[in-house]
Amino acid sequence: MISRLHLGVVFTLFVVVFGAGCAPSLDTTESLRMTQISSGWFNAGLDTLGRNKLVPTVSFRLENTTDDTIRYVQLNGVFRREGEEEEWGTSYVHAFGTEGLDAGLSTIEYRLESERGYTGEQARDEMLAHSGFVDVRMDLFVKHRGDQWVRLDSIDIDRQLLTQ
Repeated sequence: MISRLHLGVVFTLFVVVFGAGCAPSLDTTESLRMTQISSGWFNAGLDTLGRNKLVPTVSFRLENTTDDTIRYVQLNGVFRREGEEEEWGTSYVHAFGTEGLDAGLSTIEYRLESERGYTGEQARDEMLAHSGFVDVRMDLFVKHRGDQWVRLDSIDIDRQLLTQ
């Protein structure tokens, strides 16, 4: 026969395990804000054919605009060339977990780069001025806990070379 103490322990564990997953959803578009945003084209070195490679890059911080600590957030940057719907690269980041982001504070700087970019034999600054160069935009999607991905912001990649 199971004692009351054992039933109490089992019930408490049940509430802790399943209750934590039932926390209310967070409106991420109202709770998180991108700050200190910079973008450009990062020198990714040479490709296998010895050509220069530039990849679109966005750096930013996230600010918690709520009065509560936010936990369990993931980020996914989706890069698309102007006028195209097809993804032109993605970049995933596990932003923070149990440690959370306290009210009013900002994260470390995140840097999202597309794995795809432009290659060319010309100098990097000439690549940005090439007639075939198509500008890129990054949509930043945020996921809180088990909620659906939500677009937080869209950033047009500046046509400038980044050194770091």
